Amino acid sequence: MGKTYKIAVLPGDGTGPEVVAEGRKALNAAETKFGFKLEMTDFDFGGERYLRTGEILPETAADDLRRFDAIFLGAIGHPGVKPGILEKGILLRLRFELDQYINLRPVRLFPGVDTPLKNKGPEQINYVVVRENTGGIYTGTGGISMKGTPHEVAVQSMVYNRFQVERCLRYAFDYARKFGKKAQGIADVNTLALVGKTNVLTYVFDLWERAFHEIGEKEYPDVKREYYHVDATCMYMVKSPEWFDVLVTSNMFGDIITDLGAETQGGMGIAAGGNINPGGVSMFEPIGGSAPKYTGQNIINPLAAICAGGMMLETLGELEAARAIENAVRDVTATKIKSLSAGKMGYSTSQVGDLVAERV
Repeated sequence: MGKTYKIAVLPGDGTGPEVVAEGRKALNAAETKFGFKLEMTDFDFGGERYLRTGEILPETAADDLRRFDAIFLGAIGHPGVKPGILEKGILLRLRFELDQYINLRPVRLFPGVDTPLKNKGPEQINYVVVRENTGGIYTGTGGISMKGTPHEVAVQSMVYNRFQVERCLRYAFDYARKFGKKAQGIADVNTLALVGKTNVLTYVFDLWERAFHEIGEKEYPDVKREYYHVDATCMYMVKSPEWFDVLVTSNMFGDIITDLGAETQGGMGIAAGGNINPGGVSMFEPIGGSAPKYTGQNIINPLAAICAGGMMLETLGELEAARAIENAVRDVTATKIKSLSAGKMGYSTSQVGDLVAERV
């Protein structure tokens, strides 16, 4: 038996527990085949706990989770709880307290999955976005004065320091070197592109751009460097996604372009992401949310959660197992399911999980 990994499981709200259950099937199949062990411990963080106890997260939550190698998350969001309470109180709090400073979002179109992009297929839609995850405008630097008056002023500032920028860029360069298109055998060079707005946000992205080229030239001369304005990037994501390999960008821009990317790869039902601390505990999740209207019906698409489990294994270093899960999902989308939409797959949630696990 190989290495043992301790995994914290947060099934969460709505359909989260259902898709996590199917993700666990694929993970269990992978551990059996590839000879490692996953010790999984469940936590009940989410809407039901909050409604029952009035506590969003216990004070010890971050310290408790630091004892694990990774976190596997289902979904956060409960119809009985005002939007923002759980999302900020659980997801954002854990992201900041566990210093998960990278948000990793693959944008890959699987065979058999429809895309709204005309004449584009899996060969063209195959890139990754590295989003800085704990700095920038989302940290809440700013405030409101004279609220409710005609002279009300609201300020929210995009703030970055060199340390935050450099560690994000180094992660992105490392990722491009290890997993870029040359590493996949489909290009002559691995390419990392910085996405910014140097012509308008002249202070913040001057810092990003200088650090990008200084680090790239000194430490990663084998990785090709490019730069795109964020508005042009949005156009290219629709018109020419095949141009991209690995993109790196700020928190806010990353938030926007990854959702656009998810739509081009077939929607939130197939999009997975990781909130990563390379030296600590990382958290992996499907992007689609809790979908409460489908709870308990066994019709929700679990593929994004299964892909998130594969990303978790990749980050833990179990690369063969991660590829096996991804290839199993590719086979299922190409040969079995009719649609990614809830109730239209041609199979139940649990049956889709079985199909993937069998192929792993």
